[in-house]
Amino acid sequence: MKFGIVARRDREEALKLAYRVYDFLRVSNYGVYVDKDTHENFPHFSPKDVLPLEEMDVDMIIVIGGDGTVLRVEHKTSKDIPILAVNMGTLGFLAEVEPAETFFAISRVLEGDYFIDERMKIRVFVEGITVPDALNDVVILSGVPGKVTQLKYYIDGELAEEIRADGLIISTPTGSTAYALSAGGPLVDPRLHAILLVPLAPVALTARPLVVPDSSSIDIEVSTEREIILTVDGQFYTQLLPNLTIRIEKSPRKTKFVRFSKRIYPKYTLKIKKKF
Repeated sequence: MKFGIVARRDREEALKLAYRVYDFLRVSNYGVYVDKDTHENFPHFSPKDVLPLEEMDVDMIIVIGGDGTVLRVEHKTSKDIPILAVNMGTLGFLAEVEPAETFFAISRVLEGDYFIDERMKIRVFVEGITVPDALNDVVILSGVPGKVTQLKYYIDGELAEEIRADGLIISTPTGSTAYALSAGGPLVDPRLHAILLVPLAPVALTARPLVVPDSSSIDIEVSTEREIILTVDGQFYTQLLPNLTIRIEKSPRKTKFVRFSKRIYPKYTLKIKKKF
């Protein structure tokens, strides 16, 4: 097997653990490559093993960091490479492994004692603009803070809602624990095949979150004279011209996480309680 290693760049503990993992795999005669940004923040890796994340062609990427680091990897790799995520963030909803369990988890991987948890992603279609797929969410925001945006969204061609709000979050079940939850959206089991639409600070309190099948095609009409901002997973941002339509559909791509337990709720609910 060939491994890639990516660490959270602003935490020395994560960078040091990344080096220990790198050294362990190299001594064990496995191919191992280190993300260029990780090396720049901890220049102790062999330069010959350093690659830009976009160029990594490996069997698995070991990510040592929080959810933001996992999302950065997702947005910079063009292939659906399985991710083993070690939690060096605040909560780490996307990570199953705690730092103290790192080498035990790697040993299980080397023995083939793991399974792949596939998570759905959503794809955005905007005329003339290439937008990356989202693992967590796509957010449409007013380009002027404090100004509301007029939005209509259609589900499979039928008008579902018309709102005036600060924006709209379109989320996967995986992203239901992120921005969508803070905006009043429901927690959705990541095993469900669904897409969430959560209004951001709607003027009318009757505008409620909506959950639709992931087979749905969602068209969002933005009726405003101001520019709007489109964000994807907090990693990609672009400004869009006013009065346009955005289409959201399930992506053919999936994110693959390395897992060791099929029990979701013990860790899932514990992290929710810690956050709230």
